[in-house]
Amino acid sequence: MDWGTELWDQYDIIEKHTQSGLELVEKYVKFVKERTEIEQNYAKQLRNLSKKYNLKRSGKDEPDCRFSSYQSFLEVLNEMNDYAGQRELIAENMMMNICIDLTKYLQELKQERKMYLMEAKRAQQSLESTYKQLDSSKKRFEREWREAERTAQYAEKTDQDINATKADVEKAKQQAHMRSHVAEECKNDYAAQLQKYNKEQNQFYFNDMPLIFNKLQDLDERRVRKLAQGYILFSDTEKHVMPIIGKCLEGITKAGTNVNERNDSMVVVEQNKSGFERPGDVEFEDYSQGINRASSDSSLGTPKGPMELLGKNRNKNFWLFSKKSKPTVTEDFAHLPPEQRRKRLQQKLDEICRELQKEVDQSEALGKMKDVYEKNPQMGDPASLASQISQTSQNIERLSGELNKYETWLAEAGGRGETLRYKSHTFNNNGAHDVLSPDGAHSDESTPDPSQAIYAEFDDDFEDEELTVPIGKCTAMYSFPGASEGTISMQEGEVLAVVEEDKGDGWTRVRRNNGDEGYIPSSYVTINLNK
Repeated sequence: MDWGTELWDQYDIIEKHTQSGLELVEKYVKFVKERTEIEQNYAKQLRNLSKKYNLKRSGKDEPDCRFSSYQSFLEVLNEMNDYAGQRELIAENMMMNICIDLTKYLQELKQERKMYLMEAKRAQQSLESTYKQLDSSKKRFEREWREAERTAQYAEKTDQDINATKADVEKAKQQAHMRSHVAEECKNDYAAQLQKYNKEQNQFYFNDMPLIFNKLQDLDERRVRKLAQGYILFSDTEKHVMPIIGKCLEGITKAGTNVNERNDSMVVVEQNKSGFERPGDVEFEDYSQGINRASSDSSLGTPKGPMELLGKNRNKNFWLFSKKSKPTVTEDFAHLPPEQRRKRLQQKLDEICRELQKEVDQSEALGKMKDVYEKNPQMGDPASLASQISQTSQNIERLSGELNKYETWLAEAGGRGETLRYKSHTFNNNGAHDVLSPDGAHSDESTPDPSQAIYAEFDDDFEDEELTVPIGKCTAMYSFPGASEGTISMQEGEVLAVVEEDKGDGWTRVRRNNGDEGYIPSSYVTINLNK
């Protein structure tokens, strides 16, 4: 059913209805905007909450970082951070696809509706103008016809008057004839104006206004259809991210299932066992023998009383529950129990080894650079590297001394440590160094000359410091373009090596087989870390 046919006389109703429809679109846009603000605030609060409880690891000395319950809690916080990112995505898509799009469409509808209403107003004004002309011609015809009747009656009366002269009678007849002719012209004009008005009125009610009303109907139906699409987008926007949100929730569930209470208990043991032996039985001390003992048996010449002998072990059985005073921290970790001391010494050795390797690599690079400068003076001055080479040499000597010192302490603590191989480097005056043959390798029990620059030749794990060993693998659930700086693209189903875990910002660093590295969204992949 068309508005032009059924609502031909309801212009005011149509105008009001179309205006109400546009106001409904505006109201829905405002509703969606407020929804996006709620989503953004919700996401912000979730991120702040994750950040608040995401305890920063203080390094490998942090005792809690090895517990599965601790690791799982960090995973929960990371998943919540990813979840917050999806809520932000919902808000962004709603703003772009609903609010902005509907607002632009609404402006177009307003302009179109305004144009149709102006066309209707012009048609109405034209019809009213024609009607005024009709009414004017009608009144003129009425006025002239009455005047013609009056003059005709006067001429007839004058003709019958015996006192009227022939001239008067002739004049009255001429006046009546003239008025009759004018009245006839007015009648014809009125008939023409009436025909014109009827034709225009027919055009107005059967063609012009129905066409305008149908255009308004089409506009209103397009508005309703667009608004319906906006309703559907409101739901589809959230449905689109539901799989990723589901992955986040699955990740939280997985974090819970990964908690292993037995392993956590073993970690407690490994981290805190002292290595001491349990105390043995307290021996019986025969005080009667002490009383009868000759005075010569005592260094002081007096026997030890029972209370004096008992005083040595008075608190021996209660050391487990007594409050221990804080020990004085020493460089060799002698303040720690044997087992913990061995672990800390081994950790310190590993740190020194890594620092030493860096210095050795720096020394080799400087030596090669100096050789290049000497052969090609135009590339640089070899003397400019002297201070760096000297500083690097001093650092190697210092670290080598510390390495020997901690190896000695580790041997004293009963630790075997890792077998280290050394190569001696001798430096000449110009900073170049010569490498001895592998036969000059020393074991961890040897004591190299501190005056020589000695560094550790590390096992395969430390041969390439720049290339980080992967800590796991990940499989892409979705494609990612990697258009931003520092990111890397990936295709759905692609398997990549995980180089660095998500630090709570929603990004994971990965590497391809060809060596390309970059960051990808953590929520786009399934990650399996090495155990």
